[in-house]
Amino acid sequence: QVQLVESGGGSVQAGGSLELSCAASEFTSSTYCMAWFRQVPGKEREGVGHIDFYGGRRYADSVKGRFTISRDGAKLTYLQMNSLKPEDTAMYYCAARKRSTYDFCTDMYARSYNYWGQGTQVTVSS
Repeated sequence: QVQLVESGGGSVQAGGSLELSCAASEFTSSTYCMAWFRQVPGKEREGVGHIDFYGGRRYADSVKGRFTISRDGAKLTYLQMNSLKPEDTAMYYCAARKRSTYDFCTDMYARSYNYWGQGTQVTVSS
């Protein structure tokens, strides 16, 4: 099973930028669906963005135009976060699930992903 390790979190002032990385233990580009989530205490895990089977990116409305997902090879996925706001403060998680034949990675429902990293904290101060 794939193992995921996030890095790159930290503290930043509002308006600043951070880039999160997710390193996978095996090739993921066509075998796994990949997504980024975030969670604050007391709230459900929220989908931030994901990459579909054809390479398209989809984002939550709250981050559109500010966050960008990219890939570097078959094992690294990034989340570039610009114009950060205090409400972006959360634990950020990289997630994956192994694709079946007709799974084109079109969703970012937390319950449909079964491999998770340990998370990396992002704190944005005003």
